[in-house]
Amino acid sequence: MIASRDGATVAPTAAPAPAPPPARPIRRRRSLWGETWRWFVTAVWFTLAALAIAGLFLVGAIYRQARTDGARPADAIVVLGTAQYNGWPGPVFRARLDRALALWGEGYAPLIVVTGGKMPGDGYTEAEAAWNYLVDAGVPPEAIVSENAASDTWESMQGVAALLQPLGADEVILVSDGFHLFRSRMMARDVGLQAWGSPADDSPIRTGGGGELAYVIREAAAVVAHLWQTRLDPATGPSPVGDRSSRQNAYTKSTVVPL
Repeated sequence: MIASRDGATVAPTAAPAPAPPPARPIRRRRSLWGETWRWFVTAVWFTLAALAIAGLFLVGAIYRQARTDGARPADAIVVLGTAQYNGWPGPVFRARLDRALALWGEGYAPLIVVTGGKMPGDGYTEAEAAWNYLVDAGVPPEAIVSENAASDTWESMQGVAALLQPLGADEVILVSDGFHLFRSRMMARDVGLQAWGSPADDSPIRTGGGGELAYVIREAAAVVAHLWQTRLDPATGPSPVGDRSSRQNAYTKSTVVPL
């Protein structure tokens, strides 16, 4: 107690109590399910980003190959077959054959290999139509090798390898539409051929045309499918070179001459 000047007794004022320290926030630990979900979502996003980048690189490679003419002296010129009509090649096929004729005429290779079987109901194979066209253009029959059994590019490459292997020929120029050459060269390498591409620039499916992107996207999907069958899932995919003896027996109209 403290006495004031007038004699009154005054109680001392208590000092203010110190403020309590701020409470620390409580950190809640994620459950095992929460942590698993977080890492799963992160992995999905990284995977999608990687696939998108890889897809862009693949499309770019297909575009680049379509605009690159890598023709050089080789053992044979291989023309990838496409639509024919009653024994005569269609416009796209003719453009490919004309490019092969130009290369053959310039002495790039002594042989022209034509490929392609036939659709149900057709009277001629694609290879037969190509053979007719080339002979009509002045190519000697003995300079033409026909692969008559294939129904797609992969079968064509296996057939070409089976026909050229006995001749000791393994260097080829592939002629097709530009968008088709990246996958064709990859498949040719898979069957042991050293391949260069030469696009058919006069094809109705023009490089840089409005429909090219659709073809390029389709080709990119086909490349992925081929890689899956031959690299990632070889047990169910086709063998790299196939059964050469059986394939050679299937090419009943093939004409082969020594190089």
